Amino acid sequence: MSVAGLRTAARETVSGLPREFWWLWLSTLVNRLGAFVATFMALYLTLDRGYSASYAGLVAALHGLGGVISSLGAGVMTDRLGRRPTMLIAQLSTAVSVAVLGFMVHPFAIAGVAFLVGMASNASRPAVQAMMADIVPPKDRVRAFSLNYWAINLGFAVSSAAAGFIAEYSYLAGFIGEALMTLVCAVLVFVKVPESRPAQAPVKTVDGKRAKDEVRLTTVLRDGRFMGVVGLSFLVSLIFQQGYVGLPVAMGADGLSSSDFGTAIAVNGVLIVALQIPVTRFIQHRDPRRLLIISSLLAGYGFGLTAFAGSVAVYALTVCVWTLAEIVNAPTQTGLVVQLSPAQGRGRYQGVYTMSWSVAALVAPLMSGFVIDHYGAAWLWGACAVIGTVAALGYWLLMRNLPREETPGEENVPEPAPVPAQARPDQAEPDPAAAVAAAVVVERAV
Repeated sequence: MSVAGLRTAARETVSGLPREFWWLWLSTLVNRLGAFVATFMALYLTLDRGYSASYAGLVAALHGLGGVISSLGAGVMTDRLGRRPTMLIAQLSTAVSVAVLGFMVHPFAIAGVAFLVGMASNASRPAVQAMMADIVPPKDRVRAFSLNYWAINLGFAVSSAAAGFIAEYSYLAGFIGEALMTLVCAVLVFVKVPESRPAQAPVKTVDGKRAKDEVRLTTVLRDGRFMGVVGLSFLVSLIFQQGYVGLPVAMGADGLSSSDFGTAIAVNGVLIVALQIPVTRFIQHRDPRRLLIISSLLAGYGFGLTAFAGSVAVYALTVCVWTLAEIVNAPTQTGLVVQLSPAQGRGRYQGVYTMSWSVAALVAPLMSGFVIDHYGAAWLWGACAVIGTVAALGYWLLMRNLPREETPGEENVPEPAPVPAQARPDQAEPDPAAAVAAAVVVERAV
């Protein structure tokens, strides 16, 4: 593609999205650029602190458990307090807890603070997803979620590379660096991102009494179709998690080194950064049901092909297959969650959805370890193929009567425009989308 073609594609990708979205996008990018701790926590505990691999695994599990618990609480906070306050509380808590973790020495203290870091760092996700759904028109949501996912992976790719150099200098510098970057993210949200929570639902008359619609956590749990989607999301994320828990073990069993695994898994990040935007332009107006079915099959059989891999090149090829599934699945599924969520309960719905990924992050290591130890890696990859097939069938069954245009629960309640809680003079600043477009052009041209 020519330079002019790249410019046109980038302009079409970023045009039409609200200015508030781009500030939120920028805060996501900054947040992921500082994600050092998740990258080198295991090395920090085993190499720098001298703890065992079992203890490092326990700390990782506690970190994940914190994320599971906070998903539900943050979802409720998002609906009750608002998107912006929830993000600020989460980011400030993350900055403080990460900085404190860097100074902890006693194993119980490290484990406890790691649990708090997991809770704090995961708490902003329901609020971010709900705010994006509030401020972006329905026709542009898949594109917006895809751009946000692209920012997450771009930031993580840069932070992963930087983490290695920082760890060689000082692990403590990594903790402090993440805390400072998270504070920058909080400042961006405080200064540039207005509150977007929809107004309260209109009062209705029920049996002669005036009652107000309210979405509770029990409402979400009783929503059969949505909980079915959450269950299928758990299955799909369980597959994707094997790229980071089952794949390195299997490659090691084949006599390949950690650097070989690094080479193979790097394909995942490179492809997401390179293909997320053009693939999104291709899929954004297509039937989400078909996309979810196809992506589930690609994920399952992409990992299933790993059973036949024996070299770095073949492993990298299988990574290409399931990475394409990830590129399609992530924005499509997030858009589906928004479509099934009433505006008044988006925080709770997003919290329950986020929990499915957190639970998968806890279950995946146990699953891969048990299957590989007792049956061998080939059975793990076969199980992934089966799980992907089950997920695809589940999406087909659940989505057969899904409305194409209207959002369930919002047909008769017009969604209010996102109006800041307090008018800010800086709202008249120039739209930063042009700068983002230039960044996209440069990234795609590399």
